[in-house]
Amino acid sequence: MSPNGSAHSSVEVMESMGVLARSTAGVVGTAPALEADALVVTLFTAESARLVSLARFFVDDRTAAEDLVQEAFIRLARSSHRIRDPERAAAYLRSIVINLARDHNRRGLVSLRHRPPAVPDEPSAEEMATALEGRREVVEAIRALPRRQRDCVVLRYYLELGIDQVAETLDLSPNSVKTHLRRGLRTLGARLEEQR
Repeated sequence: MSPNGSAHSSVEVMESMGVLARSTAGVVGTAPALEADALVVTLFTAESARLVSLARFFVDDRTAAEDLVQEAFIRLARSSHRIRDPERAAAYLRSIVINLARDHNRRGLVSLRHRPPAVPDEPSAEEMATALEGRREVVEAIRALPRRQRDCVVLRYYLELGIDQVAETLDLSPNSVKTHLRRGLRTLGARLEEQR
């Protein structure tokens, strides 16, 4: 809360995070306006799809998520002339989206009882392509695992069998299954990280 009792504004939060230069009578932040505008455009290009995905964890439909992200960029653009640390702007943008989503949900709880349930969105072609590409990469990485590790990972995480069930299926001890899972997940993580 600010000294006058109201909630902190986005600008105040940005200032406290070091993203914006503190406002003082007519002093403009250290980044020239053109550079700040270019930063907002660069952030939009690089982060908008991920921010929509982030917002989808908090709101029911894609349209609302897109609106929240758009509002976040508008708020950032309004203060872009005051950005002093471009490296922290993306993190601040994510926090704007989360806060907007929380506010959206808070307002939505009041009217939730008075509206019909939301119809689930059909995934966009981009979402489907991204999901398919991600699955393809994971499947390829799993296929490249040593046989025992691959078997354990698939049985445990894709068929959702318990450790004892995996051990019984593969005729291994539960401790061997845990070892293969640990090694397989470590190898998968490394391979998928290399592909990024």
